Amino acid sequence: MTQRIDFQVDPNHYRHWRVTYEGDIAQLYMDVDEKGGLFEGYELKLNSYDLGVDIELADVVQRMRFEHPQIKTVVLQSGKERVFCAGANIRMLGVAAHAHKVNFCKFTNETRNTFEAAGRESGQHYICAVKGACAGGGYELALACDHILLPDDGASNVALPEVPLLAVLPGTGGLTRVTDKRKVRRDIADVFCSLEEGVRGRKALDWHLVDEVVPTSRFAESVAARARQFADQSNRLAAHGGVSLTPLQRSFGADGSVTYSSVEVSFDRQTRVATITVHGPQMPLESVAQLHEQGAAAWVLRATRELDDAILHLRLNELETGVWAFRTQGDAELVMQNEAVLLAHQNEDWLCREILLYWKRVLKRIDVTSRSLVALIEPGSCFAGMLAEIAFSVDRSYMAEGDFEGDNRPAAALHLTASNFGTFPMANDLTRLQTRFLGDPEKVEAAAARKGEPLEAVDANEMGLVTFCLDDIDWADEVRIFLEERASFSPDAMTGMEANLRFPGPETMETRIFGRLTAWQNWIFQRPNAVGEKGALKRYGSGVRGEYDLRRV
Repeated sequence: MTQRIDFQVDPNHYRHWRVTYEGDIAQLYMDVDEKGGLFEGYELKLNSYDLGVDIELADVVQRMRFEHPQIKTVVLQSGKERVFCAGANIRMLGVAAHAHKVNFCKFTNETRNTFEAAGRESGQHYICAVKGACAGGGYELALACDHILLPDDGASNVALPEVPLLAVLPGTGGLTRVTDKRKVRRDIADVFCSLEEGVRGRKALDWHLVDEVVPTSRFAESVAARARQFADQSNRLAAHGGVSLTPLQRSFGADGSVTYSSVEVSFDRQTRVATITVHGPQMPLESVAQLHEQGAAAWVLRATRELDDAILHLRLNELETGVWAFRTQGDAELVMQNEAVLLAHQNEDWLCREILLYWKRVLKRIDVTSRSLVALIEPGSCFAGMLAEIAFSVDRSYMAEGDFEGDNRPAAALHLTASNFGTFPMANDLTRLQTRFLGDPEKVEAAAARKGEPLEAVDANEMGLVTFCLDDIDWADEVRIFLEERASFSPDAMTGMEANLRFPGPETMETRIFGRLTAWQNWIFQRPNAVGEKGALKRYGSGVRGEYDLRRV
């Protein structure tokens, strides 16, 4: 699997999903093309999916938020007879590289979280009409919806059979959502996750695995009624016309570099460092009307989409690039002015709200990315407001102090705005500053008192907003030493350390999902019981059960 994976898709050429729109309700059909796998060597039978299927789903969900803002309920259902979804394709999992499997699970988790949050944050609710077999990742897809309906037809069922069949765990939050979201009793969950055949009908309802079990004759009617109920109760902001998410303008260099209109990615292959530079806006944003007129061309939306695409590209296509260095360049005042329009109108304008929520999701992608992350706050940088959040999401930050010889750009400064104090919470439901100062909450209050000020290196360091401040003499050497040191450490150790350190404070369902994915799925997917030549994944479908090393470790 060495081909470049592209996360940009054309909705006119989806291979696996169909969408119809009826007023404020959308019908979303999963109709996977068996021959449409992302790679060779497997077929996507029984509505099973691979990363390509999920890339299209993520695109559907994103376009639903921006291009079809009138939609209040999305009905997720199968486009095939007798099967809802068999989950992640087992043949694909059996042949995929370990890193691909883990990144696939991570992206799929993020997609599920996105449409789960759509109802909570934007009043765009997903309900799931399960008809037929719904197993593994298929049930995880249903679990992420706000409401699950199941026909009492003697055949339709829900199942998480990964443990008995494949010697792995549900990879996209299934165990956690069963216990934390649906509040299934622990012993019942233990039984459920040990059943290859799953659970049907009334038992699925009694065990809280679904929300409704309906006679087959009334299933379509019940789905329609529930969709109407969710739409009528939605608090989605009024919208008149959406914003078309036009294709991103980007180019790839011979060395792998990527250039967008507001984002650049360059590489130092020797030290395995990717430098991601975000350029600030060149013009002020005068009004909400101008934002709607500019649409996808507006800097606040364009830069968000470009950074999102760059992150996904680096995750899946640049596996040996172990360190990401974030830079910004531009006018901090223009960043804050553009952001101010969104903040001022987020409670009354759907587009302002959706862009801020999208930026929150991009920041969360950074938080859970298994790379060493560093911010380089240099002369001419514009780490202000929403961009300053990047500097608070990384593992370390280095800030240039004072003027640099031969550099006429403004001295490096951080600028805090209202957005740094609640607009973009992390998965632990705290802001990045609250997470940073978990033991010193008074420092968050002190920082809030200096919103809007240019905080140069001495002030930023004193306030604890950066890791190190370096003058012109030390900057190049200290940054180089850090990057070389990071590149010399074990990537496995780095991933484990960083994942442990990034989310102090309260646990949430989201932090547990990602934490467990890192700690357990990462390990189990490498065990011979699952992926060895005689493992369950390799032998699945052969009629021969896997052979297990029976020692508990």
